[in-house]
Parts: sequence; structure tokens; C-alpha cells
Amino acid sequence: MKAIDNTWNNNFIKSLQNKFPRKIQLTQALTDLLCIEREAVYRRLRKEVVFPAQEIVKIASAWNISLDEITGINAEKILFHLKHVNFINPSDEEYDYLMLLIESFKKLRNYPDAELMNVNNKIPRQLISGYRNLTKFYYLRWAYNNGMEEEIAPFSKVVLSDKVIRLTTEYYRACKFVPNTNYIWDSNLFHYLVNNIHYFHSINLITDEDKKLIKQDLEALLDYMLEVAHKGCYPETQNKVNLYISVLNIDTNYVYAYSPEINFCTVNAFGKNEIFSYNPEMIANFISWMQLKKKTSIQISEVDEKSRIEFFTKQKQWIESL
Repeated sequence: MKAIDNTWNNNFIKSLQNKFPRKIQLTQALTDLLCIEREAVYRRLRKEVVFPAQEIVKIASAWNISLDEITGINAEKILFHLKHVNFINPSDEEYDYLMLLIESFKKLRNYPDAELMNVNNKIPRQLISGYRNLTKFYYLRWAYNNGMEEEIAPFSKVVLSDKVIRLTTEYYRACKFVPNTNYIWDSNLFHYLVNNIHYFHSINLITDEDKKLIKQDLEALLDYMLEVAHKGCYPETQNKVNLYISVLNIDTNYVYAYSPEINFCTVNAFGKNEIFSYNPEMIANFISWMQLKKKTSIQISEVDEKSRIEFFTKQKQWIESL
């Protein structure tokens, strides 16, 4: 029985070290999360004391660590996790989870080679979150697509709570500090969104005045991304941005983040929820597959001015149809 406990605890500590390779960071994170003395953390990491079950559950929940992988159950399977979050009225637990993700993005700034890569058929949240009316529309669409009748209200009555405003603002800023960002976009990216807006207008959830407000945000976002594509960086931070347009249609949104400390991949599912994995093998596969997408894409940031102008002109025409 003792050997089983040791194996369980060893695997758990290894998972923690994968999350925080630097011992000082891991120690501080555990001290803050568990509200225990630093020496108590040291004893656990030195394996003088086995992590109690309640602490393991708390850590696994907060840091998205798979208990199946720790125990060795289904060891040959790659585990994914679906996180369902109420983005309109997040609970305290959901808010803490989203803040943890934001903190993960903030940490990427500490690694010059850190990379955030997006393959998108919808405008990614890290860009939408900088525009209040686009954010309101995305939450309206999320509630509608998830059948949350009690959450569905006309666009004009969608109220962003202080929590949501803090989340979106923090997320938008954090993403700008990632040293290297790649976007591979579906060529009809804005067209899809414009069609969605027309639909919600047709069912009276968006008024003519609402459309004007959303249109203004879309135009501002398009102008901003044209500047990013021209300079090859975020103007606020000068951090590198490569923008590609896929020749092939993209079926959903895919994301991976990679650095010596933070590694994860996600697939967009059910509107605004995500299926994610921290499994090293899956992350490696994601990186390989998403990098290969560049071969069927055209880079329009910094280079190929003709293709860049054609793409943004086409998107602008669709926006003008609102």
C-alpha cells in the first residue's frame, strides 16, 4: 500500500514541477493557494510529508491537473477537459478560473521565445475583448447558442458586470505582452460574424441603432489589425505578430500557448467553451499540425502588401453591409 501512495505522490509532484519548473515559483504558488507555511510546502516537495487528499483535489482543480494522469489510470489515453463557464454572470469559482488563465498569459511575457498561436474561423477573444459592443454581442450569442433563456436579453439590455469588465480588460492587455503571436485566419472571418449580426437583427435581439454600435467596433478592430499587419507587431507593446490568411476553410478555433512554464492547447466548442489539454504529446501534435497550416496560408503581415490590401478591403465591404 505504501508503494502505491508513493507512486501517486511522486506523479503529483512531477505534475506540479511541470507547471512551475522553477522551485521558488512553485513554492510561492503552493503557499498562496493552500494558505500554509513555506516550510510545510518544502516538506511536501521533499516527500517527507504526503500531500493530503483535500490539498491534492484543491490544487488539481485550481491548476487543471488531471487526477487520472497522476494515478496512472488510462495512462495510454490523452485526456481532454471541457470547461463550462457562465461568461455573463460567472460564479466566484468561474471567475477565479478565468483569472488563472489570464495569469498564465501574463507569465508568457517572461520568456522571449514564448508563443501564442491561433487558427481561427471566428475573431479570437483576445481581440474582441478590447471592444465593449463586440464583447456584448459575443455574450449575447453565447447565451443564445447555449439555450440559456434566462440570460437572453436584447443587445441594448445586455449589462456587463464589473467582474466581466475586469476579466475582458485584463485578458485584452495580457495577450498583448506575449512575445510572439501568430494568427491564421479563415478568409471569410468577418463575413461569418456579419452574417451572425444580421441574423440577430432579424429576430429583433439587435436594433438598427445596436448594429451601428457594433459596426463602429468592427471598423475600429479592422483598422487596428491593419496597423498590426502593416507593422508586424502590436503597436502598444511592439511584440511580434504574424498574420496569415488560410487558403482552405477553417472549421473551428484552435489555440496553443508554449513556453518553458506554460503549455496548453485548446479547441473551441459550443460557442465560447473550450476543450483543453495540458498533455505534452497532444501539445506537440498541436504545434506540429498548426505550424503546418502555414503551408496552406498566405502571410500578409509586413510582406505581400497586395494580398494584405485585398483581404482588408474584402472584410471592410462585408462590414459596410451592416
